[in-house]
Amino acid sequence: MASAPLPLQASPISFGTDGWRGILGVDITVERLLPVAAAAARELESSAPPGLPSREVVIGYDRRFLAPELAEAIGSAVRGAGLEPLLSDSPTPTPASSWAVVQRQALGALVITASHNPPEWLGLKIKGPFGGSVEGDFTARVEQRLAGGGITVPIPPSQTTAQNSTQNADQNPANNAGSNEAREPRFDALGTYLGGLRAKIDTAALVGGLQRIGLRVIVDPMHGSAAGVLPALLGPEATAAGVIHEIRSERDPLFGGHPPEPLAPYLGELIAAVQASGAAGQPAVGIVFDGDGDRIAAVDERGRFCSTQLLMPLFIDHLARARQLPGVVIKTVSGSDLMQQVAEGLGRTVLEKPVGFKYIASEMLAGQVLVGGEESGGVGFGMHTPERDAPFAALLLLEALVEGGLPLGARLDQLIATHGTAAHYDRLDLRLPSMEARARLERLLADAPPTTVAGAPVQQVITTDGVKLRLGPSHWLMLRFSGTEPLLRLYCEAPTPGRVAEVLGWARQLAEGA
Repeated sequence: MASAPLPLQASPISFGTDGWRGILGVDITVERLLPVAAAAARELESSAPPGLPSREVVIGYDRRFLAPELAEAIGSAVRGAGLEPLLSDSPTPTPASSWAVVQRQALGALVITASHNPPEWLGLKIKGPFGGSVEGDFTARVEQRLAGGGITVPIPPSQTTAQNSTQNADQNPANNAGSNEAREPRFDALGTYLGGLRAKIDTAALVGGLQRIGLRVIVDPMHGSAAGVLPALLGPEATAAGVIHEIRSERDPLFGGHPPEPLAPYLGELIAAVQASGAAGQPAVGIVFDGDGDRIAAVDERGRFCSTQLLMPLFIDHLARARQLPGVVIKTVSGSDLMQQVAEGLGRTVLEKPVGFKYIASEMLAGQVLVGGEESGGVGFGMHTPERDAPFAALLLLEALVEGGLPLGARLDQLIATHGTAAHYDRLDLRLPSMEARARLERLLADAPPTTVAGAPVQQVITTDGVKLRLGPSHWLMLRFSGTEPLLRLYCEAPTPGRVAEVLGWARQLAEGA
Protein backbone atom coordinates (compact mmCIF):
# COMPACT_ATOMS: atom_id res chain seq x y z
CA MET A 1 0.00 0.00 0.00
CA ALA A 2 1.40 3.40 -0.96
CA SER A 3 2.36 5.84 1.75
CA ALA A 4 -0.17 8.56 2.53
CA PRO A 5 0.80 12.20 1.80
CA LEU A 6 3.12 13.61 4.45
CA PRO A 7 1.35 15.82 7.01
CA LEU A 8 2.43 19.41 7.54
CA GLN A 9 1.45 19.51 11.20
CA ALA A 10 2.42 17.16 14.01
CA SER A 11 -0.18 14.74 15.35
CA PRO A 12 -0.85 14.53 19.10
CA ILE A 13 1.51 12.23 20.98
CA SER A 14 -0.43 8.98 21.28
CA PHE A 15 0.70 5.37 21.72
CA GLY A 16 -0.68 2.69 19.42
CA THR A 17 -0.58 -1.09 19.75
CA ASP A 18 3.24 -1.12 19.99
CA GLY A 19 4.70 2.29 20.70
CA TRP A 20 4.52 5.86 19.45
CA ARG A 21 5.27 6.39 15.76
CA GLY A 22 5.07 9.23 13.29
CA ILE A 23 6.76 11.14 10.52
CA LEU A 24 10.39 12.01 11.25
CA GLY A 25 10.87 15.77 11.46
CA VAL A 26 7.12 16.39 11.86
CA ASP A 27 5.78 14.10 14.60
CA ILE A 28 9.13 12.74 15.76
CA THR A 29 11.60 15.48 16.67
CA VAL A 30 14.21 15.80 19.40
CA GLU A 31 12.06 18.37 21.18
CA ARG A 32 9.05 16.03 21.29
CA LEU A 33 10.93 12.77 21.83
CA LEU A 34 12.91 13.73 24.93
CA PRO A 35 9.90 14.40 27.21
CA VAL A 36 8.27 11.16 26.01
CA ALA A 37 11.42 9.19 26.82
CA ALA A 38 11.70 10.84 30.23
CA ALA A 39 8.05 10.11 31.04
CA ALA A 40 8.45 6.49 29.88
CA ALA A 41 11.59 6.04 31.99
CA ARG A 42 9.89 7.43 35.08
CA GLU A 43 6.91 5.14 34.53
CA LEU A 44 9.25 2.14 34.18
CA GLU A 45 10.72 3.06 37.55
CA SER A 46 7.32 3.67 39.15
CA SER A 47 5.85 0.42 37.80
CA ALA A 48 8.85 -1.79 38.56
CA PRO A 49 7.95 -5.07 40.29
CA PRO A 50 8.81 -5.29 43.99
CA GLY A 51 12.33 -6.46 44.62
CA LEU A 52 13.78 -5.31 41.29
CA PRO A 53 16.80 -3.25 42.40
CA SER A 54 17.96 -2.13 38.97
CA ARG A 55 17.94 1.49 37.81
CA GLU A 56 19.09 0.56 34.34
CA VAL A 57 17.16 1.28 31.14
CA VAL A 58 18.37 -0.42 27.93
CA ILE A 59 18.30 1.76 24.80
CA GLY A 60 18.19 0.20 21.35
CA TYR A 61 17.70 1.53 17.83
CA ASP A 62 17.29 0.41 14.23
CA ARG A 63 18.92 1.53 10.95
CA ARG A 64 16.60 4.41 10.04
CA PHE A 65 17.59 8.02 9.49
CA LEU A 66 18.77 9.60 12.78
CA ALA A 67 18.02 6.50 14.86
CA PRO A 68 21.51 6.37 16.51
CA GLU A 69 21.50 10.12 17.17
CA LEU A 70 18.05 10.02 18.74
CA ALA A 71 19.02 7.00 20.82
CA GLU A 72 21.91 9.03 22.21
CA ALA A 73 19.51 11.89 22.92
CA ILE A 74 17.02 9.80 24.88
CA GLY A 75 19.93 8.44 26.90
CA SER A 76 20.34 11.94 28.31
CA ALA A 77 16.59 12.07 29.02
CA VAL A 78 16.78 8.80 30.96
CA ARG A 79 19.75 10.09 32.93
CA GLY A 80 17.86 13.32 33.59
CA ALA A 81 15.06 11.20 35.09
CA GLY A 82 17.56 9.86 37.64
CA LEU A 83 18.05 6.48 35.97
CA GLU A 84 20.97 4.76 34.23
CA PRO A 85 20.82 4.52 30.42
CA LEU A 86 22.72 1.74 28.67
CA LEU A 87 22.93 2.07 24.90
CA SER A 88 23.46 -0.65 22.35
CA ASP A 89 26.75 -0.09 20.53
CA SER A 90 25.16 -0.88 17.14
CA PRO A 91 21.75 -1.14 15.46
CA THR A 92 20.03 -4.36 16.58
CA PRO A 93 16.71 -6.15 16.13
CA THR A 94 14.12 -4.98 18.63
CA PRO A 95 13.96 -8.43 20.32
CA ALA A 96 17.64 -7.99 21.18
CA SER A 97 16.68 -5.10 23.47
CA SER A 98 13.98 -7.25 25.07
CA TRP A 99 16.47 -10.06 25.60
CA ALA A 100 18.97 -7.66 27.18
CA VAL A 101 16.32 -6.45 29.63
CA VAL A 102 15.69 -9.99 30.86
CA GLN A 103 19.36 -10.98 30.88
CA ARG A 104 20.42 -7.87 32.79
CA GLN A 105 17.27 -7.67 34.97
CA ALA A 106 16.82 -4.05 33.89
CA LEU A 107 13.80 -1.82 34.43
CA GLY A 108 12.97 -2.02 30.74
CA ALA A 109 14.02 -0.75 27.35
CA LEU A 110 13.36 2.19 25.04
CA VAL A 111 13.84 1.38 21.35
CA ILE A 112 14.06 3.95 18.56
CA THR A 113 12.32 2.26 15.64
CA ALA A 114 9.33 2.46 13.33
CA SER A 115 9.34 -1.30 12.70
CA HIS A 116 7.73 -2.07 9.31
CA ASN A 117 6.40 1.44 8.62
CA PRO A 118 7.46 3.43 5.52
CA PRO A 119 10.96 4.96 5.37
CA GLU A 120 9.90 8.46 6.43
CA TRP A 121 8.62 7.18 9.79
CA LEU A 122 10.35 6.76 13.15
CA GLY A 123 9.11 6.01 16.64
CA LEU A 124 9.65 4.72 20.16
CA LYS A 125 8.82 1.29 21.57
CA ILE A 126 8.75 0.62 25.32
CA LYS A 127 9.66 -2.78 26.73
CA GLY A 128 8.88 -3.82 30.29
CA PRO A 129 11.08 -5.74 32.77
CA PHE A 130 9.55 -9.03 31.61
CA GLY A 131 11.08 -8.59 28.12
CA GLY A 132 8.03 -7.64 26.08
CA SER A 133 5.97 -4.62 25.05
CA VAL A 134 4.21 -2.76 27.84
CA GLU A 135 0.42 -2.83 27.82
CA GLY A 136 -2.06 -0.06 27.12
CA ASP A 137 -2.54 0.93 30.75
CA PHE A 138 1.22 1.61 30.99
CA THR A 139 1.30 3.84 27.90
CA ALA A 140 -1.87 5.59 29.14
CA ARG A 141 0.03 6.54 32.29
CA VAL A 142 2.93 7.81 30.16
CA GLU A 143 0.47 10.00 28.24
CA GLN A 144 -0.98 11.23 31.54
CA ARG A 145 2.50 12.23 32.73
CA LEU A 146 2.97 14.22 29.53
CA ALA A 147 -0.45 15.84 29.79
CA GLY A 148 0.22 16.78 33.39
CA GLY A 149 3.20 18.90 32.36
CA GLY A 150 6.31 19.35 34.42
CA ILE A 151 8.44 17.19 32.13
CA THR A 152 10.98 19.44 30.46
CA VAL A 153 14.23 18.01 29.17
CA PRO A 154 16.89 20.36 27.80
CA ILE A 155 18.35 19.26 24.47
CA PRO A 156 21.99 18.23 24.98
CA PRO A 157 24.46 20.32 22.96
CA SER A 158 25.55 17.24 21.03
CA GLN A 159 21.99 16.82 19.73
CA THR A 160 21.20 20.29 18.47
CA THR A 161 22.21 19.35 14.94
CA ALA A 162 20.75 15.85 15.02
CA GLN A 163 17.82 16.71 12.78
CA ASN A 164 20.25 17.56 9.95
CA SER A 165 22.53 14.55 10.33
CA THR A 166 22.25 11.45 8.13
CA GLN A 167 25.49 9.66 8.99
CA ASN A 168 25.66 5.92 8.46
CA ALA A 169 24.14 4.04 11.41
CA ASP A 170 26.43 1.06 10.77
CA GLN A 171 29.38 3.10 12.02
CA ASN A 172 30.01 3.22 15.73
CA PRO A 173 27.34 5.66 16.92
CA ALA A 174 29.86 7.10 19.34
CA ASN A 175 31.39 8.79 16.30
CA ASN A 176 28.11 10.62 15.76
CA ALA A 177 27.40 11.58 19.34
CA GLY A 178 29.38 14.72 19.86
CA SER A 179 31.93 15.09 22.61
CA ASN A 180 33.17 12.17 24.66
CA GLU A 181 31.70 13.82 27.74
CA ALA A 182 28.18 13.56 26.23
CA ARG A 183 28.39 9.85 25.47
CA GLU A 184 26.27 7.41 27.44
CA PRO A 185 27.58 3.95 28.46
CA ARG A 186 27.28 1.28 25.77
CA PHE A 187 27.24 -2.49 25.59
CA ASP A 188 27.29 -5.26 23.01
CA ALA A 189 23.54 -5.81 22.75
CA LEU A 190 23.87 -7.87 19.58
CA GLY A 191 26.47 -10.21 21.07
CA THR A 192 24.35 -10.67 24.19
CA TYR A 193 21.35 -11.56 22.03
CA LEU A 194 23.23 -13.95 19.75
CA GLY A 195 24.64 -15.74 22.78
CA GLY A 196 21.16 -16.13 24.22
CA LEU A 197 19.78 -17.67 21.02
CA ARG A 198 22.75 -20.03 20.63
CA ALA A 199 22.04 -21.33 24.14
CA LYS A 200 18.53 -22.33 23.04
CA ILE A 201 19.25 -23.85 19.60
CA ASP A 202 22.11 -26.16 18.58
CA THR A 203 23.15 -24.16 15.52
CA ALA A 204 26.01 -26.51 14.59
CA ALA A 205 23.59 -29.43 14.41
CA LEU A 206 21.21 -27.21 12.44
CA VAL A 207 23.86 -26.46 9.81
CA GLY A 208 24.71 -30.16 9.58
CA GLY A 209 21.05 -31.00 9.10
CA LEU A 210 20.63 -28.42 6.34
CA GLN A 211 23.63 -29.89 4.53
CA ARG A 212 22.26 -33.40 4.95
CA ILE A 213 18.91 -32.57 3.31
CA GLY A 214 20.55 -30.31 0.73
CA LEU A 215 18.58 -27.17 1.62
CA ARG A 216 20.00 -23.69 1.10
CA VAL A 217 18.88 -20.68 3.18
CA ILE A 218 18.52 -17.26 1.55
CA VAL A 219 17.90 -14.42 3.99
CA ASP A 220 16.37 -11.02 3.19
CA PRO A 221 16.54 -8.57 6.13
CA MET A 222 15.06 -5.82 3.89
CA HIS A 223 18.02 -3.53 4.73
CA GLY A 224 16.88 -3.55 8.36
CA SER A 225 18.53 -4.10 11.72
CA ALA A 226 18.30 -7.92 11.56
CA ALA A 227 20.94 -7.90 8.80
CA GLY A 228 23.76 -10.32 9.55
CA VAL A 229 21.98 -11.96 12.47
CA LEU A 230 21.08 -15.34 10.94
CA PRO A 231 24.48 -15.74 9.17
CA ALA A 232 26.19 -14.93 12.48
CA LEU A 233 24.08 -17.53 14.28
CA LEU A 234 24.81 -20.28 11.75
CA GLY A 235 28.48 -19.30 11.59
CA PRO A 236 31.00 -18.29 8.93
CA GLU A 237 31.51 -21.92 7.89
CA ALA A 238 27.85 -22.09 6.83
CA THR A 239 28.29 -18.99 4.69
CA ALA A 240 31.51 -20.31 3.17
CA ALA A 241 29.84 -23.64 2.38
CA GLY A 242 26.91 -21.90 0.68
CA VAL A 243 24.40 -23.13 3.26
CA ILE A 244 23.27 -19.56 3.89
CA HIS A 245 23.33 -16.45 1.74
CA GLU A 246 22.04 -12.98 2.62
CA ILE A 247 20.69 -10.35 0.23
CA ARG A 248 19.82 -6.68 0.83
CA SER A 249 21.95 -6.63 3.96
CA GLU A 250 23.50 -3.19 3.46
CA ARG A 251 22.02 -0.21 5.29
CA ASP A 252 19.51 1.75 3.21
CA PRO A 253 17.26 4.09 5.24
CA LEU A 254 14.95 4.26 2.20
CA PHE A 255 14.57 0.45 2.24
CA GLY A 256 14.64 0.26 -1.53
CA GLY A 257 11.75 2.68 -1.83
CA HIS A 258 9.02 0.79 0.02
CA PRO A 259 8.12 -0.13 3.62
CA PRO A 260 10.36 -2.81 5.14
CA GLU A 261 7.35 -5.06 5.65
CA PRO A 262 7.52 -8.79 4.81
CA LEU A 263 4.82 -8.84 2.13
CA ALA A 264 5.00 -10.56 -1.26
CA PRO A 265 4.94 -7.36 -3.40
CA TYR A 266 8.19 -6.21 -1.76
CA LEU A 267 10.07 -9.51 -2.09
CA GLY A 268 10.76 -9.85 -5.80
CA GLU A 269 14.51 -10.20 -5.34
CA LEU A 270 14.14 -12.90 -2.67
CA ILE A 271 11.58 -14.87 -4.68
CA ALA A 272 13.84 -14.70 -7.77
CA ALA A 273 16.86 -15.85 -5.75
CA VAL A 274 14.98 -18.85 -4.34
CA GLN A 275 13.68 -19.83 -7.77
CA ALA A 276 17.16 -19.46 -9.32
CA SER A 277 18.65 -21.72 -6.66
CA GLY A 278 16.03 -24.37 -7.39
CA ALA A 279 16.64 -24.09 -11.14
CA ALA A 280 20.35 -24.66 -10.47
CA GLY A 281 19.54 -27.92 -8.68
CA GLN A 282 19.58 -26.83 -5.04
CA PRO A 283 16.23 -26.24 -3.32
CA ALA A 284 16.19 -23.19 -1.06
CA VAL A 285 14.05 -21.57 1.57
CA GLY A 286 13.80 -17.80 1.71
CA ILE A 287 13.48 -16.10 5.09
CA VAL A 288 12.54 -12.43 5.39
CA PHE A 289 12.59 -10.08 8.39
CA ASP A 290 10.93 -6.70 8.73
CA GLY A 291 12.78 -3.44 9.45
CA ASP A 292 13.40 -4.10 13.15
CA GLY A 293 13.46 -7.89 13.12
CA ASP A 294 10.31 -8.74 15.02
CA ARG A 295 8.26 -10.04 12.06
CA ILE A 296 8.99 -13.00 9.81
CA ALA A 297 7.75 -14.51 6.56
CA ALA A 298 9.19 -17.07 4.17
CA VAL A 299 9.38 -18.16 0.54
CA ASP A 300 9.18 -21.87 -0.23
CA GLU A 301 11.25 -23.78 -2.78
CA ARG A 302 8.67 -23.06 -5.49
CA GLY A 303 8.82 -19.31 -4.95
CA ARG A 304 5.51 -19.18 -3.05
CA PHE A 305 5.19 -16.50 -0.38
CA CYS A 306 4.43 -18.03 3.03
CA SER A 307 3.10 -15.71 5.72
CA THR A 308 2.59 -16.79 9.31
CA GLN A 309 -0.79 -18.15 8.17
CA LEU A 310 1.30 -21.09 6.92
CA LEU A 311 4.31 -20.87 9.23
CA MET A 312 2.32 -20.98 12.47
CA PRO A 313 0.85 -24.45 11.75
CA LEU A 314 4.40 -25.69 11.12
CA PHE A 315 5.62 -24.21 14.42
CA ILE A 316 2.68 -25.83 16.23
CA ASP A 317 3.43 -29.23 14.73
CA HIS A 318 7.16 -29.05 15.37
CA LEU A 319 6.98 -27.84 18.96
CA ALA A 320 4.05 -30.05 20.01
CA ARG A 321 4.83 -33.25 18.11
CA ALA A 322 8.61 -33.30 17.62
CA ARG A 323 9.78 -31.33 20.66
CA GLN A 324 6.77 -32.30 22.81
CA LEU A 325 6.78 -28.97 24.61
CA PRO A 326 3.81 -28.07 26.83
CA GLY A 327 1.29 -25.26 26.51
CA VAL A 328 -1.72 -23.90 24.67
CA VAL A 329 -1.74 -22.34 21.22
CA ILE A 330 -2.80 -18.72 20.79
CA LYS A 331 -4.00 -17.34 17.47
CA THR A 332 -5.61 -14.04 16.58
CA VAL A 333 -9.06 -13.94 15.03
CA SER A 334 -7.50 -13.17 11.63
CA GLY A 335 -5.37 -16.32 11.79
CA SER A 336 -5.83 -19.25 9.40
CA ASP A 337 -8.13 -22.14 10.33
CA LEU A 338 -5.16 -24.42 9.64
CA MET A 339 -3.59 -23.26 12.91
CA GLN A 340 -6.58 -24.59 14.85
CA GLN A 341 -6.80 -27.80 12.79
CA VAL A 342 -3.16 -28.68 13.43
CA ALA A 343 -3.29 -27.75 17.12
CA GLU A 344 -6.47 -29.68 17.84
CA GLY A 345 -5.18 -32.63 15.81
CA LEU A 346 -2.28 -32.76 18.27
CA GLY A 347 -4.56 -32.42 21.29
CA ARG A 348 -3.73 -28.79 22.05
CA THR A 349 -6.16 -26.16 23.31
CA VAL A 350 -6.49 -23.08 21.09
CA LEU A 351 -7.26 -19.59 22.38
CA GLU A 352 -8.47 -17.04 19.81
CA LYS A 353 -7.73 -13.39 20.61
CA PRO A 354 -8.22 -9.96 19.01
CA VAL A 355 -5.61 -8.79 16.51
CA GLY A 356 -2.46 -7.49 18.22
CA PHE A 357 0.51 -9.25 19.79
CA LYS A 358 -0.19 -7.60 23.16
CA TYR A 359 -3.08 -10.05 23.64
CA ILE A 360 -0.75 -12.97 22.94
CA ALA A 361 1.96 -11.61 25.24
CA SER A 362 -0.59 -11.19 28.04
CA GLU A 363 -1.44 -14.91 27.84
CA MET A 364 2.26 -15.79 27.74
CA LEU A 365 2.78 -13.92 30.99
CA ALA A 366 -0.27 -15.51 32.61
CA GLY A 367 0.15 -19.19 31.78
CA GLN A 368 1.87 -21.94 29.83
CA VAL A 369 1.92 -21.21 26.09
CA LEU A 370 3.39 -23.35 23.33
CA VAL A 371 3.32 -20.71 20.59
CA GLY A 372 1.31 -17.61 19.78
CA GLY A 373 1.17 -15.78 16.49
CA GLU A 374 -0.62 -13.20 14.42
CA GLU A 375 -1.37 -13.02 10.73
CA SER A 376 1.00 -10.09 10.13
CA GLY A 377 4.21 -11.96 10.97
CA GLY A 378 4.63 -11.71 14.74
CA VAL A 379 5.32 -15.01 16.51
CA GLY A 380 6.25 -15.67 20.13
CA PHE A 381 7.21 -18.85 21.96
CA GLY A 382 6.61 -19.93 25.54
CA MET A 383 10.17 -21.29 25.71
CA HIS A 384 11.49 -17.77 25.02
CA THR A 385 10.55 -14.17 25.91
CA PRO A 386 6.94 -12.85 25.65
CA GLU A 387 7.94 -10.98 22.52
CA ARG A 388 7.86 -11.26 18.74
CA ASP A 389 11.32 -12.54 17.82
CA ALA A 390 11.84 -13.18 14.11
CA PRO A 391 15.46 -14.49 14.22
CA PHE A 392 14.53 -17.00 16.91
CA ALA A 393 11.48 -17.99 14.85
CA ALA A 394 13.78 -18.46 11.85
CA LEU A 395 15.98 -20.90 13.79
CA LEU A 396 12.91 -22.92 14.81
CA LEU A 397 11.64 -22.87 11.22
CA LEU A 398 14.92 -24.32 9.98
CA GLU A 399 14.90 -26.85 12.82
CA ALA A 400 11.41 -27.96 11.77
CA LEU A 401 12.51 -28.42 8.15
CA VAL A 402 15.57 -30.43 9.18
CA GLU A 403 13.46 -32.59 11.49
CA GLY A 404 10.94 -33.24 8.72
CA GLY A 405 13.63 -33.79 6.09
CA LEU A 406 11.73 -31.77 3.48
CA PRO A 407 11.84 -28.26 1.98
CA LEU A 408 9.21 -25.81 3.19
CA GLY A 409 6.60 -26.24 0.45
CA ALA A 410 6.69 -30.03 0.58
CA ARG A 411 6.60 -29.94 4.39
CA LEU A 412 3.50 -27.71 4.35
CA ASP A 413 1.80 -29.98 1.81
CA GLN A 414 2.45 -32.91 4.14
CA LEU A 415 1.04 -30.99 7.11
CA ILE A 416 -2.14 -30.01 5.27
CA ALA A 417 -2.69 -33.57 4.06
CA THR A 418 -2.39 -34.82 7.65
CA HIS A 419 -4.39 -32.21 9.56
CA GLY A 420 -6.22 -29.74 7.38
CA THR A 421 -7.78 -28.74 4.10
CA ALA A 422 -6.15 -26.76 1.33
CA ALA A 423 -6.88 -23.05 1.74
CA HIS A 424 -5.62 -19.76 0.36
CA TYR A 425 -5.41 -16.36 2.00
CA ASP A 426 -5.05 -12.69 1.14
CA ARG A 427 -5.58 -9.31 2.75
CA LEU A 428 -6.62 -5.97 1.28
CA ASP A 429 -6.15 -2.61 3.03
CA LEU A 430 -8.76 -0.16 1.79
CA ARG A 431 -8.56 3.56 2.53
CA LEU A 432 -12.06 5.00 2.98
CA PRO A 433 -12.96 8.55 1.84
CA SER A 434 -13.45 9.91 5.37
CA MET A 435 -14.10 9.08 9.02
CA GLU A 436 -17.79 9.70 8.30
CA ALA A 437 -17.74 6.96 5.64
CA ARG A 438 -16.05 4.69 8.14
CA ALA A 439 -18.73 5.43 10.76
CA ARG A 440 -21.53 4.62 8.27
CA LEU A 441 -19.96 1.27 7.43
CA GLU A 442 -19.40 0.47 11.10
CA ARG A 443 -23.10 1.12 11.82
CA LEU A 444 -24.15 -1.03 8.86
CA LEU A 445 -22.02 -3.97 10.01
CA ALA A 446 -23.23 -3.63 13.60
CA ASP A 447 -26.95 -3.22 12.84
CA ALA A 448 -27.36 -5.45 9.79
CA PRO A 449 -24.37 -7.68 9.06
CA PRO A 450 -24.52 -9.43 5.68
CA THR A 451 -26.39 -12.73 5.53
CA THR A 452 -24.64 -13.76 2.30
CA VAL A 453 -21.16 -13.03 0.97
CA ALA A 454 -20.43 -13.39 -2.73
CA GLY A 455 -23.28 -15.89 -3.06
CA ALA A 456 -22.42 -17.95 0.04
CA PRO A 457 -24.63 -17.91 3.15
CA VAL A 458 -23.05 -16.59 6.34
CA GLN A 459 -22.95 -19.41 8.90
CA GLN A 460 -21.60 -17.41 11.85
CA VAL A 461 -20.88 -13.78 12.77
CA ILE A 462 -17.88 -13.34 15.09
CA THR A 463 -17.22 -9.94 16.70
CA THR A 464 -14.06 -10.64 18.72
CA ASP A 465 -12.32 -7.91 16.70
CA GLY A 466 -14.13 -6.25 13.83
CA VAL A 467 -16.65 -8.50 12.07
CA LYS A 468 -15.71 -11.99 10.90
CA LEU A 469 -18.22 -13.76 8.64
CA ARG A 470 -17.73 -17.52 8.54
CA LEU A 471 -18.81 -19.10 5.27
CA GLY A 472 -17.60 -22.67 5.79
CA PRO A 473 -14.52 -24.73 6.70
CA SER A 474 -11.39 -22.67 5.97
CA HIS A 475 -13.63 -20.07 4.32
CA TRP A 476 -14.26 -16.69 5.94
CA LEU A 477 -14.20 -12.94 5.45
CA MET A 478 -13.14 -10.47 8.14
CA LEU A 479 -13.62 -6.69 8.12
CA ARG A 480 -11.61 -4.73 10.68
CA PHE A 481 -11.10 -0.99 11.04
CA SER A 482 -7.90 0.83 11.97
CA GLY A 483 -8.09 2.39 15.40
CA THR A 484 -7.13 5.92 14.35
CA GLU A 485 -7.78 6.49 10.63
CA PRO A 486 -10.34 5.75 7.88
CA LEU A 487 -8.65 2.48 6.95
CA LEU A 488 -10.50 -0.81 6.52
CA ARG A 489 -8.61 -4.09 6.52
CA LEU A 490 -10.23 -6.96 4.64
CA TYR A 491 -9.04 -10.52 5.33
CA CYS A 492 -10.16 -13.64 3.50
CA GLU A 493 -9.43 -17.35 3.59
CA ALA A 494 -11.02 -19.58 0.94
CA PRO A 495 -10.52 -22.91 -0.87
CA THR A 496 -9.02 -21.36 -4.04
CA PRO A 497 -7.14 -18.17 -4.96
CA GLY A 498 -9.98 -17.25 -7.31
CA ARG A 499 -12.52 -17.48 -4.53
CA VAL A 500 -10.31 -15.30 -2.28
CA ALA A 501 -10.22 -12.62 -4.99
CA GLU A 502 -13.98 -12.91 -5.52
CA VAL A 503 -14.80 -12.48 -1.83
CA LEU A 504 -12.39 -9.55 -1.38
CA GLY A 505 -13.89 -7.89 -4.46
CA TRP A 506 -17.36 -8.33 -3.00
CA ALA A 507 -16.21 -6.84 0.31
CA ARG A 508 -14.64 -3.88 -1.45
CA GLN A 509 -17.91 -3.12 -3.25
CA LEU A 510 -19.77 -3.34 0.06
CA ALA A 511 -17.37 -0.88 1.70
CA GLU A 512 -17.36 1.60 -1.17
CA GLY A 513 -21.14 1.55 -1.42
CA ALA A 514 -21.82 2.18 2.26
